Amino acid sequence: MSPEKMTRMANQIATFFESQPVSDQAESVAAHLKEFWEPRMLEKLAKHLQSGGEGLSPLALEASKRVTA
Repeated sequence: MSPEKMTRMANQIATFFESQPVSDQAESVAAHLKEFWEPRMLEKLAKHLQSGGEGLSPLALEASKRVTA
């Protein structure tokens, strides 16, 4: 999967959770990523973060940091 597609998917998930009335939206996004993304996708996400996380929305960026920490 290309970094662009992965970024787009993470941003779409973040956009969904932005509209939800939860207290910690970043944690909700992170939980979704952990549950539904396979390990290879999470590895690519970690590499993308290491190179700056270009294109990730602020919420997707925060959630990604929580998943890959």
